[in-house]
Amino acid sequence: MSTTVADQLLERLRAWDVQQIFGYPGDGINGIVGALSRADDQPRFIQARHEEMAAFEAVGYAKFSGRPGICLATSGPGAIHLLNGLYDAKLDHVPVVAIVGQTNRSAMGGSYQQEVDLLSLFKDVASDYVQMVTVPEQLPGVLDRAIRIATSRRAPTAIIIPNDVQELEYEPPGHEFKMVPSSLGTSWGHVVADDDGLAAAAEILNAGSKVAMLVGQGARGAAHEVMQVADVLGAGVAKALLGKDVLSDELAYVTGSIGLLGTRPSYEMMQGCDTLLTVGSSFPYTQFLPDLDQARGVQIDLDGGMIGMRYPYECNLVGDAGRTLQALLPLLERKADRGWLETIQHNVSRWWEVMDAEAHVAAKPVNPMRIFSEFSSQAPEDCMVAADSGSAANWYARQVRFRGGMRGSLSGNLATMGPAVPYAIGAKFAHPERPAVAFEGDGAMQMNGLAELLTIARYYRSWSDPRLVVAVLHNNDLNQVTWELRAMGGTPAFIESQALPETSYAEFAASIGLDGLTITDPDDLQGAWRHALSADKPVLLDVHCDPDVPPIPPHATLEQMTNMARALIKGDTSRWGVVKEGFRTKAQELLPLGSDSEGSSDTSGRADGHDRD
Repeated sequence: MSTTVADQLLERLRAWDVQQIFGYPGDGINGIVGALSRADDQPRFIQARHEEMAAFEAVGYAKFSGRPGICLATSGPGAIHLLNGLYDAKLDHVPVVAIVGQTNRSAMGGSYQQEVDLLSLFKDVASDYVQMVTVPEQLPGVLDRAIRIATSRRAPTAIIIPNDVQELEYEPPGHEFKMVPSSLGTSWGHVVADDDGLAAAAEILNAGSKVAMLVGQGARGAAHEVMQVADVLGAGVAKALLGKDVLSDELAYVTGSIGLLGTRPSYEMMQGCDTLLTVGSSFPYTQFLPDLDQARGVQIDLDGGMIGMRYPYECNLVGDAGRTLQALLPLLERKADRGWLETIQHNVSRWWEVMDAEAHVAAKPVNPMRIFSEFSSQAPEDCMVAADSGSAANWYARQVRFRGGMRGSLSGNLATMGPAVPYAIGAKFAHPERPAVAFEGDGAMQMNGLAELLTIARYYRSWSDPRLVVAVLHNNDLNQVTWELRAMGGTPAFIESQALPETSYAEFAASIGLDGLTITDPDDLQGAWRHALSADKPVLLDVHCDPDVPPIPPHATLEQMTNMARALIKGDTSRWGVVKEGFRTKAQELLPLGSDSEGSSDTSGRADGHDRD
C-alpha cells in the first residue's frame, strides 16, 4: 500500500516525538483521520468537544510541558474555531502548531462549501509562519519549519493541507532545482549578554540601595540564579502572573503578584525602590512600576523584540535569564545594609496574615477566597494549577501560595474566558503522573467547562494519576465584569447581562461518572479538598460563594472607590451586601495582628507556609 501525504504527516510528527494531537474531526481532514486509523492512533488523537477547546488543550500542554502543542481542525468553521486558543498562545508566547484542512485544490476560488481564505484568516495569529501544502514534496519542510519556528519564537504556527493533497501519494523532495529538503532535530543554544552590557548593568545595580526585582515566565528555570541575585542585592522579588510559579512563595522576600490582581507588598516595594531589575517579563501595566523618574532600571529578556519596553530601562540585556544572571553575579556587590530587605520581609509576613484573615471573613454562603486558601494549605507540591479569567484569577493571584514543584498558569494577556478546564486537560497529557486543579467561575463553566468535563470523563482512566479537580465558583453572576462596572464606570450591576441561570455543576459531573460535591458551608471546604486531592477519579467541587465579596486590589485608587460608591448610590441590587463584605474584608488590613473582627471566623492557625499570594 502506498504512503499518502497524511501518512507521512503522522510519521514526521512521530519523528518529532509528538505524543498526542488535540482536535475535532471533519470532512476537511478525512485523509488525516484515516491515516490516524491506519497508524493505530499514533500520535494519539485527543477529541475535544469543540475546536477552541482543542486549541486551549494544546496551549495547556505546551505551557506545562515546555514542548509544542499540536491541534487539528477541519476546514472552514473548524479552522475558525481554533482562533481564540491560538491567540491565547500568541499573546502568552507559547509554541503551538495548528494543522487544518482545506477544500480540494480544484474547488478553491469557486465559493465552494466551507471554503475560507485560510492563509488570510491565520496571517495575524500565525504571523510567524503559516503555509499551505499544495504538493507532496512540500510537506516535510513546511512541517519541520512550523515546529522549529513555534519552538524558537514561542509562537503559534499553522499548516494548511487541502483534503485532496492529504490523499496524494507521498513523494519526498528531490535533489533538484526548487526542491527544499529538510531534516529533523535541533540543538538549542543559550544566549548571554555581552561583557559591556553586563558591566553597565552591574554598575546600576551596585549603585542602588533599594533594589526591586520583577520576574516573569521567562525566568522559569532560572530560580536558583534569581535567588542568588536577590540575596546579594538584598532585593525583594515580585512576580508577574505568568511567572507565579517561578519562585516559591515561602521565600520571605517574595512579594507575590503585581498589578491589579497583585499584593500590597509588591505595590509598596515598587513605590519605594530606587532600582528595578526585570527578568523575563513584559508586564504591561506601567502604572504599577516605579514612577518613570524614580528608579534606575535593568531588563533581561531572551526576546530582543520585547526588550526595553514598559519602563525607561538604562540597560537592556538580551540573553537567557539563567545564563545572563550567572554571568552578572560575579560583578555584583553584596549589600551590607539589609534594612530595605527587612522591611520587605515584614510586609510579606504581614500580608499573608491579612490574606488568611480575609479568607476567613464570614460571607453568604461561602467567601470565595476561602476556596483558594483551603486548597493552598493542602496543595500537593507537584500540583499543576490552572485559573480561569475573572474573579477566579483574583483569588488565584493572591491566595494560592506556591511551593516546591507546583506549576500554574492562566490566560495572562488575552485574558479569555474558558481556558482553565482545557488547560488542566492539556497539563494532564503533559504529566499524567501529576495532579491538576482548575479554578473556574460559573460563567466560564457554562460557556464551555461543562462540555469539557465529558473530555475528562473519557480520558482520565488513561492517566497514571487520575486526580483532576475542577473547583467552580458558583455565585450566579459574571462577577468580574460586575465589579468592573462598579469600579471603572460607576455603573450598577445590570441583572440582564450579569445574572446566570442556576444549575448544579456537581450533579452534572456525577451524571457522567465523575465525583461531584456541593459545598454551601465554608467549614466543609477543608474536608472537600482533602477528599478531592486523594480521590481515585476526577472531582468537581461546586462551591456556592458570595458574589458580594469585593476583589478590589489593596491599593485601589480613590477614583475606583468613588466610582463604586456612585454605582451603589445609583441602586445596585447588591449594594448592602457589597458594603458589608467590603468593610469586613478591608478591616483585616487595619486590625492589629491576632485580632478578630466582628463577622470573621477563626483567623489563627493558617500561617503554616501553605498559602500562596
